[in-house]
Amino acid sequence: MADDADPDDEAVAPPVSEPDLDVVSAEQEDADGEPEAQEDARGPGAGPDAAPEGRKRSDEREEDDRGYDELRRVQQLVNNNFYGVVDASGAAFGFGAVSSPGLAPGTIEPEEADRTLQFYAPPQPCFDEALGKLREDALVVLIGEDNCGRGAGSLALLRETLGEEARLRSLSPANALAELAGSRDLKPGQGYVILDYVGELHVDAVQAYAIRRLSEELRRKGSYLVITAGGTTRRRLALRDHCVPWQAPDSVKLFEHCREKLPRVALEPDTEKELLERVGELRRPADAVAAAVVLSQEGAEKALDNLRDRHRELVQELFRKQPSADDLLPLAALVFLEGIPERTFEKECAALTAHVRNWERSGETLVAEQDDEAAGVLHGAVAQQSRARWKERAVGLVTTEHRAEPGRSVGRSERRLVFTSPRVRELVVKELHDLYGYELWYPLRQWLGELALLGDLDTRTEVARGVALLARHALVEVDENMLKVWSEGLASQRVTAALTLQFMCDVEHLAPQALNIAMSWTDNSGQGRAVTAAMAFTGRLGSLYRLEALKWLWFLTQRGERIAFAAHRSLVLLLQTAEQDSERVLLILRFVRTVIDKAAPGSRERSIALRIAVQLLEAGRLEAPEPVTAELLRTVPDSARHLGSLWADVLHSGNRSRAVSGLCRTLVQLRDDPSVTGAVRELREAMQSAMSGRQWAALRHQLSLALKHPDYAIPGAHQLAQVLLGSRCGRPPADSRRSTSPLIPIPHFTSA
Repeated sequence: MADDADPDDEAVAPPVSEPDLDVVSAEQEDADGEPEAQEDARGPGAGPDAAPEGRKRSDEREEDDRGYDELRRVQQLVNNNFYGVVDASGAAFGFGAVSSPGLAPGTIEPEEADRTLQFYAPPQPCFDEALGKLREDALVVLIGEDNCGRGAGSLALLRETLGEEARLRSLSPANALAELAGSRDLKPGQGYVILDYVGELHVDAVQAYAIRRLSEELRRKGSYLVITAGGTTRRRLALRDHCVPWQAPDSVKLFEHCREKLPRVALEPDTEKELLERVGELRRPADAVAAAVVLSQEGAEKALDNLRDRHRELVQELFRKQPSADDLLPLAALVFLEGIPERTFEKECAALTAHVRNWERSGETLVAEQDDEAAGVLHGAVAQQSRARWKERAVGLVTTEHRAEPGRSVGRSERRLVFTSPRVRELVVKELHDLYGYELWYPLRQWLGELALLGDLDTRTEVARGVALLARHALVEVDENMLKVWSEGLASQRVTAALTLQFMCDVEHLAPQALNIAMSWTDNSGQGRAVTAAMAFTGRLGSLYRLEALKWLWFLTQRGERIAFAAHRSLVLLLQTAEQDSERVLLILRFVRTVIDKAAPGSRERSIALRIAVQLLEAGRLEAPEPVTAELLRTVPDSARHLGSLWADVLHSGNRSRAVSGLCRTLVQLRDDPSVTGAVRELREAMQSAMSGRQWAALRHQLSLALKHPDYAIPGAHQLAQVLLGSRCGRPPADSRRSTSPLIPIPHFTSA
């Protein structure tokens, strides 16, 4: 997936002239960079309520600090999980697949579309109906169940309309269709998709007019838009005339279609019969394709093993026996606490049992019977060999591992209960949701709420994973009964809610819903929820919806002090977690450059943007005590140009001393790496192009003085500083003081 912001779609901000660095007065400095102390002094510090209000703000800041410390630790542990390819969990059986192209907004590369459509067979008659609507209106909405092939169908429709070489682009599922017609996002002769559209809150009559305008604009430009959505979208009056019910193709026909394109494998009649029977039970087109590929590459036995889905059979067999509470509750607890130390699991499992018992006692059972029953249960529990019971209660589903905590020696490993495969965990969640009602889920929700509040970080991380799995089957329940409550609670609860949204992004059709939930918390939902939204945008959610995360975090930096502080920390954490992803790094740096260049000199927006810039420039790496700028100069091509521009901007502001210190720390870190000399030269060129001769001379003087500090007075750092401050080689024209690389359009948020 290409960068979220295509250079063709971006506007170049006009250069902004700055006062010379060496003649800036203290009053002028404050215009572009207010000291941190003054920011804290702007609160309601006068009056009789000043002390209680100050204590409240201090407590909130401490809570938020704890939350971000935990979030940083989780990012260190599961960074690869969040930023890897979205998995195929939720498949009907054990075949895996990579994520669909278009899930992340941006350009859909031809290779991605080719891979998706390699075995595509158009389902009829819905394909021809959708094609007709698309050609007539330049807009069509594919309505159907999740995993029915809508995404592949959208690409096939666009290619059928525009040709094999068509330029395809994915737009955010949170795009406002009412604004799309008048935006610069629509280019002539392109195909656009919006996968898993989450809807808008506009009045139907207004939106219907906007949809007509959008259709007319698409036709005028010779472009086409395909939207995929759930069945509820069909009930929206504005889109009703553009909807086509989508159905998955027949699994057996698709399977045979794939076999014709693959090397043929000879099959015994009985084997072929069973194979076709198993394929006929599949509901996902991707699974039928995967079965044909495995048959061709690994043979009939392997394909049948996958199709038989032993894990599903074991899980269904377990629940057909209607397990007793002694067996059911530990299994339900393990869904939300997989992999934590066994001693911790047993304690929390006992707490779940207590919640269930209290819920049952709240019914019509007599008090005397409650006491007798409780005593009997307690006595029986002590007498049971509970750890040995796992060999009987979940044969083939649960096993034990000895695993040490991160950073601990192998000798400190502990026994942990885990499912035999991630798929078993998913299947158990599904069976629990399908078979059990309020009597189980009410005490389970109470227990999960208690864990979100009081559990340690490892426990709450697994709770978030389990709740994200539950959201596949009960999204509304998870949102209303868990996420909404946790998102405005204490730091532990808010971190759990943020992690849940991030883990929801591991499932394609839930990722847009996670984005929608986070966006709903950013405005008019209270400070706690806004801070939680800022936390959520740092992880997998911010990696998938890159530009949306940056835009909403920029919006949050302009809210109240507490929310703005959280948004600043989230932007720093985004850069720290993106250092291995060059595209994301450059997008973040370009975004900050854009907001600085577009803000008026002396404005509040410019002060905020400069403070963001200086925090990014002095941030440390996520997993090492060194500046992140040093790692970017070392590993990310073209980062020097953007970093140089940001450093020049900050040096023009009241944050100048912090910028010089960050520059010194970066040079010290890079002093023993000769490979970065070229990047340092690029850094110099970028800074020179944005500074006047007097400013550059002042910087050389300040940096020379700073490098005399004992922390920086290291020979290698001085040599690298000479490369940075080498002889001045020509002055660019006055109208070229800013780099002319494409920047990023920043939306105007109409509501605060």
